[in-house]
Amino acid sequence: MSESDNTRNIELIRSIDSPTIANAIEAFKVRKQTEGYASSELRCQFPELPPMVGYAVTCVANTTSPEPTGPSRLLELFDAVAAAKKPVVVVIQHEGPSRIRSCFAGDVLCTSLLKLGVAGLATDGGVRDISGIRRRAPGFQVFAGGLVVSHGLPQYLKVNVPVSIFGLEVRPGDLLHGDESGLVSVPLEIVDALAEQAKAVLKKESDYIDFLNGVSWSLEDLKYRITH
Repeated sequence: MSESDNTRNIELIRSIDSPTIANAIEAFKVRKQTEGYASSELRCQFPELPPMVGYAVTCVANTTSPEPTGPSRLLELFDAVAAAKKPVVVVIQHEGPSRIRSCFAGDVLCTSLLKLGVAGLATDGGVRDISGIRRRAPGFQVFAGGLVVSHGLPQYLKVNVPVSIFGLEVRPGDLLHGDESGLVSVPLEIVDALAEQAKAVLKKESDYIDFLNGVSWSLEDLKYRITH
């Protein structure tokens, strides 16, 4: 795929909400319908923003061990982001004694990542400085398990390895799509055709709502519509 085709495809699917993208993926039957998305534990911190789309750069980090457990590789993360296909979504998996007390990003890190071409960040741990991120990194999306006031002892331990956050398996280079409803991975082999399939999903839904708003329909009509 050429760079121009990649940009066009990204822009097309960015204009479509994540639930519709998830529905459209099902039509290609490239994975089980119970795979490829995060649970409700992953919370969108800026639901007012348009969909976030980007290629994953992953890392494993620890902020809740009281002593260092290895050399921190934050600068390696920056290098990986700089070298990756754009746009990027940084995905951070928690490691350490307490996920619910972890904190992996605030306004300083998110602003730094934005300047490097990152569209957003997703983590099964915590984040902080939400108002600061909104002010200093406008348009930068964040998905996290919750908010934690202190960054603890930050240690970025592994970069560009397979990770898992709240049931969503992510490999480096995976394409991610997320909005106020959650985060879903997009199989790369269907990206070219995904936007058109998503438009078909939207058309079917619109026709169904028009049907429901019609003046005359029966229970049998409803049963037929919902199953076809």
